[in-house]
Amino acid sequence: MRATAAPEEGNRVRLSVEIDETEMSEALDSVINRLAREVRVPGFRPGKAPRRVIEARMGGAAAMRGEALREALPDFYARAVTDTEVDPIDQPEIDITSGEESGAVSFDAVVLVRPTVAIPGYRGLVVTLPSLEVTDDEIDTQIDRLRATSGELVEVSRPAQDGDQVTIDLHGKRGGRVGDDDEGEGDLDAEDFLYEVGSGLVTPELDEHLRGAKRGDIFAFEAPAEAPVSFRVLVKDVKRLVLPEVTDEWASEASEFDTVEELTADISAGLRRRHIVRAQMALQQKTAEALVELVTEEIPEQLVLEELRERIHDLNHRLDSQGMNLGQFLGATGRDEQEFLDELRAAALQSVKVDLALRALVEEEGVEVTDEELDEELAVMGDQLEMDVDQVRERLDRAGRLPAVRSDRRKSKAMRWLIDNVELLDEDGNPVSRDDLTVNEAEEDPE
Repeated sequence: MRATAAPEEGNRVRLSVEIDETEMSEALDSVINRLAREVRVPGFRPGKAPRRVIEARMGGAAAMRGEALREALPDFYARAVTDTEVDPIDQPEIDITSGEESGAVSFDAVVLVRPTVAIPGYRGLVVTLPSLEVTDDEIDTQIDRLRATSGELVEVSRPAQDGDQVTIDLHGKRGGRVGDDDEGEGDLDAEDFLYEVGSGLVTPELDEHLRGAKRGDIFAFEAPAEAPVSFRVLVKDVKRLVLPEVTDEWASEASEFDTVEELTADISAGLRRRHIVRAQMALQQKTAEALVELVTEEIPEQLVLEELRERIHDLNHRLDSQGMNLGQFLGATGRDEQEFLDELRAAALQSVKVDLALRALVEEEGVEVTDEELDEELAVMGDQLEMDVDQVRERLDRAGRLPAVRSDRRKSKAMRWLIDNVELLDEDGNPVSRDDLTVNEAEEDPE
């Protein structure tokens, strides 16, 4: 078999394939042998009927040849794709140009291929990272959280304000007035309910009425909803959380450290590690986003739809493992189905652009994957599948997936190269050293 590829308009390629008479005869013999085993011919045991009898029963030699072509063309097409290194993204349009009746066979296959995009200026990309600096306010917030665990609630006579803890009797009735005799589904009654003003845990209107309220106050209000809820509230007391003084004694009781200075240093170091991890994640994401911004070509709809289908399939699989379906998930999260699908599609488009841009970067920088690197990738897959490298390689080779694995590793290397070469700035426009993005293993955050 011989195959050549020539570009066509609209990001298509025409494969011209020639199958010599010997290969075509082998394909025809294969079909005859299969039919001989499957077709029941009176007077003959399965697989023993002569060829001419099988041909006659199936409509003649021409019909048998047509059947052989129908079965063999997909395999010949797949071999042509491999031989010419074409990367199709859709089903081909196949046209047999000669040999339908006898002799050698020729056919053309026109197919949409993965586009090659341009990424002009990729060597000058600039990425802005969140600040690595730890502020005093961040440290104070962490210390206050620790102080709150040993704080004391003290009753106050002033009006309630955000952050105060109030004890209330709360009565709510859906679709009626509080005090009506009949009880409805979803009615709420909570006695001695401890509630933080400003938390918004019940309804925003409750917080609005509690701000400025004092002990003994009684008020009623209605919370708007599809079925409005009427509330009546009695304020029994107002308390504020009194935090302990920040002293060495408190630090030793509330932590593993003997002094406030030691505790503060540990909190600062932990926050610094978290900032570094946040910056590392932002570096990955923002580098990909910056690369995608360079892609201006129109993306084939087939690629976006395929990525979208995979995302929906993965989501359904995860939901199924949790005993849910997509409809239940949307209902539980209050999401509109079309809006959710639009978000998924936008993410799919972004993912396809990243893939195409990385493929372009691989070619621009000549990124290659050695056999040793490929073996490392197969070893990781083998650990997950509980197979050795040779078994994984054989399985992938049979499925025709080995080139895809090598391609994915090349893209990963290209992304790593890009991350190592983009210019880094902080939010104030100052250069960021990559050395500052490294966490010392001895200081890694246990969280």
